[in-house]
Amino acid sequence: MLLAVSLLLKGLAIPLLARIAWLDFTTQKISNQNVLLLLCLGLGSLQLLSVQAGSWWDMGLSGLAGLLLFVALLPFWALRKVGAGDVKLMAVVPLLIGGSGLLVFSVLLLVFALATALIVKNPFMLPAGAFRLYVQHLDRKGVVPFGVPISLAAICTIVFQVYSNLTVLSGFSA
Repeated sequence: MLLAVSLLLKGLAIPLLARIAWLDFTTQKISNQNVLLLLCLGLGSLQLLSVQAGSWWDMGLSGLAGLLLFVALLPFWALRKVGAGDVKLMAVVPLLIGGSGLLVFSVLLLVFALATALIVKNPFMLPAGAFRLYVQHLDRKGVVPFGVPISLAAICTIVFQVYSNLTVLSGFSA
């Protein structure tokens, strides 16, 4: 029962992450309210899983990863290389996906971040003229919406976790 509620909380984070990605793409802003909601969903999910497992290891690992990401990315914010919203989002995502999802998230983030950088640097690869102009405008400003690859990687990680757990719950091995 606790696992099902935990999966529900993670599932509720998916539309919120999609909203964060869209708003970051269109406005280059990630609101504190959305990050705080993600934090609440993540902590609730992790707490339920920790109670069920009888171990707080995953929650501790997630908290440590979030803290390390925040501290590591803070100098990049001070140098104006990333936005404050990106730093906060990256610090909260480990608490949302849990320590067991960090490797999958890291690989997906690398892929999505490289794809985002490639598209921003080579807008001619895109089909629509208006979209191309918008991305070129972002490139001239030197702004890359890193909330998009962060959110996409988190969504894919959550979908993978939910699918894996649902197959286990239903009696099939993944």
